[in-house]
Amino acid sequence: MKNVCLLCIIFLFLSCGDNIKEEAQETLNKGGELVGETATEVLEGIREGMDQSLECELILSDPLIQDGVAAGKFEVASDSIGGTNNVLTVYLIFNKDFSDTIHAKAFSKKNLEIGRSLVVVTAKAGDAAYYDFNFDKRTYIEVKSRIELGKQ
Repeated sequence: MKNVCLLCIIFLFLSCGDNIKEEAQETLNKGGELVGETATEVLEGIREGMDQSLECELILSDPLIQDGVAAGKFEVASDSIGGTNNVLTVYLIFNKDFSDTIHAKAFSKKNLEIGRSLVVVTAKAGDAAYYDFNFDKRTYIEVKSRIELGKQ
């Protein structure tokens, strides 16, 4: 009888041990998930802060604005022929019919002109599209540069 009781106690102890291990594993997994989510949020915040602090400024001239042109997202990238940060891509929105040449002038963070580019645009009211302004491959649009869009 003592052997049977001892056997039952050992069996119960081992059964509880598995439950304790499973609960401990679940707790560790949940803790790991929380740490992972927090780390991801911190990294995203850092990246967004860096993007905002390094971002160029895009300015539309008053005549463009009066002609119903607005700008959405823009980015600076490198061309495929050896230039570095010399292509400006701008999402332009047209609230009125538009047919003209838009020029882009890039200025360094020290306010020196560093390049110009032209794009001929014909659009109907309600249109919107991405437009690439390709600068000379020697133009390097650096962080915190200013880019002005205007009519030719």
